[in-house]
Parts: sequence; C-alpha cells; structure tokens
Amino acid sequence: MHAPRLASLLILASLTATSLPSSAEGVSSKPASPIYGVVLPDGYRQWEMVGVATEDAPLDELRAVVGNPIAMKAYRLGKLPFPDGAMLVKLAWKRQRSTEFPAATVPGAPTTVQVMVKDSKRYADSGGWGYGRFIDGQPVDAAQHQTCFACHNALVKARDDVFTRLAP
Repeated sequence: MHAPRLASLLILASLTATSLPSSAEGVSSKPASPIYGVVLPDGYRQWEMVGVATEDAPLDELRAVVGNPIAMKAYRLGKLPFPDGAMLVKLAWKRQRSTEFPAATVPGAPTTVQVMVKDSKRYADSGGWGYGRFIDGQPVDAAQHQTCFACHNALVKARDDVFTRLAP
C-alpha cells in the first residue's frame, strides 16, 4: 500500500475510534459518559479552534471549542447537518485576572471538558449527537448528561444542535 494512502487510513481510523468503544465487546478502556458512552478523544488538545466564549455568573468561565478535521471541514463548507464522525470539544476554565496584565482575563482552574460526537445511527434519539461531560478526566453523573440534548435541541436545532459558530 502506498505511504500516503496508508497514512490517510490510519488518520481516519484514529479519528473514528476516539469516540467509540475500543474492543469488539463494546467496552472502552477509557471512562465513558453515562447515557451516550462518549469518551475523551485522543489528541483533542491539538485540534483546531472553532471559537471561544465567556460565561457570566454563575459559572464565570472562559471557554474554547476545538473540532476534529471532519468538523472543521463541515464548518468551512457551511455544511449542515454535520457529517458522522464530526467531534467538538469544549474546554472550560474559571476566569481570573492576569497577574502580568490586570486588564486581561486568563484561564484559571479547569472546570469541565465537554464532548459532542456525531453518529446519526448510534445517537438517532438525540439528534445524531452523543454527549460527554468530564471533570478531571472522569465523566459526571447521568443527571447532568440528561440536560445536554434537551438544551441543544431547544436552542440551536436549526444549526444541527451546535451552539459554537466558526470564529472569523
């Protein structure tokens, strides 16, 4: 097999495998979110930035959303719904004043990492998206995951349940 084709297949396999169970028995070695079974994708901290946001009280957070190559291609093409395999990860931190430049707000302590995985068959009952919310690498309880789809679907259904727009 030619090296470029093999590299492409390996990249595709790694992108697909990050959100799905890793063994034939359907059991992942990573902690998975309740309800959806989503895990933290490998390498997500190296993904491209989609956009940033702040959240005022009560959370008082800075947030950055990154997307895997499948999601980023869909964003750039303006393609909705997102294709299967698209993944978005939101990283959140408490806001704090910069000690070097007090007019600036910088990330403080991390709060959550939240994941959306598009798989229209596996997650047909939740608009094609699976959700995961993690604190310190561990999934939070099922009650917190039950609100994910309801909120996304109620507020941004017309954008395939995705809040974050691609930053210009």
